[in-house]
Amino acid sequence: MDFVLSQKQLRLREQFRRLAESLEPAGREYPRANLQRLAREGCLGLPVPREWGGRGEDFVSYILLLEEVSRVCASTGVILAVHTSVGTFPLLYYGSPEQKERYLSGLARGEKIGAFALTEAQAGSDAGALRTTATPVEGGYRLNGAKLFITSGGEADLYTVFATVAPEMGKKGITAFLVEKGTPGLFPGPPEKKMGLHGSATTELLFDDLYLPHSQRLGAEGEGFAIAMSLLDGGRIGIAAQALGIAGAAVEATLRCLDLSRAGQGARFVMADLAARLEAARLLVYRAAWRKELGKPCSREAAMAKTFATDLAMEATTSCLDLWGLEGTVESCPVQRYFCDAKVTQIYEGTNQIQRLVIARELLRAH
Repeated sequence: MDFVLSQKQLRLREQFRRLAESLEPAGREYPRANLQRLAREGCLGLPVPREWGGRGEDFVSYILLLEEVSRVCASTGVILAVHTSVGTFPLLYYGSPEQKERYLSGLARGEKIGAFALTEAQAGSDAGALRTTATPVEGGYRLNGAKLFITSGGEADLYTVFATVAPEMGKKGITAFLVEKGTPGLFPGPPEKKMGLHGSATTELLFDDLYLPHSQRLGAEGEGFAIAMSLLDGGRIGIAAQALGIAGAAVEATLRCLDLSRAGQGARFVMADLAARLEAARLLVYRAAWRKELGKPCSREAAMAKTFATDLAMEATTSCLDLWGLEGTVESCPVQRYFCDAKVTQIYEGTNQIQRLVIARELLRAH
């Protein structure tokens, strides 16, 4: 046994649960009140060093926070995950001192919300095929193109945007940029009407001859693909934690309404299996987070955690919905919301088909 939660992490988990229970499940509006509440508690910069305005907690504690928040409101959970894992970490890991001074403390304190703009119509699972261009001009770049399915699109204050400075170079031309909300030439589309996560604004981003000075480039030219890929493990563990929260909420809600002492043997077996699989998923997710915190390779562990936890979220919400019967089909039933929120966790931050490719690749490397 090489992993167990510390006493401090156990205490934090209890604090996070109490904090999460003070939040309101988001309806169809962006959950600003929830984000403000989390910001007051330092949770929008939980794993960011104190010198930059964060709380300086470890990555495992951040994952515990995501699980508890997502148990109450998965929309708030995904906004928190994106803001931290791929909105703030790029600056923390790759930002220049000037860029950190300008943006990082505001993100960590929750004064600004961060977002990540990588996905395009022809570049979903294949990020290297993106077509948004950053044409070098005197003093900087001109961005043109479009991004899809951007979490907090139109709401975020700072976007990490990936574009190519040399399309003929493929992945080697991809470069990262910092784009502020309100920059001339940036046009967020209307919020998508989604199956679930209704409180999380998801939009297209259009770039029309948007000018950026060299100071807004993150890292060197051509480093963008490496930057994006380096963030994937942490992002996938974060979505796995979100899935844990959704699955746990479905199981808890069903146990509250289902009298197991009177339920049939089939129903008891369903709940027993879900409880066991939920604990197995937690161990996978927490261990992947622990390895990341220690700086150990964790691509295989992150992919396994993401696949297992998100598949479980869909299985758990479906099985619990079945046990609720007709009552589960009305909008007032919380399990219906969990069911609708769960599906996308299998798709974003790398589809589970991609996760299986990652796992297979890592297995081949080991043998």
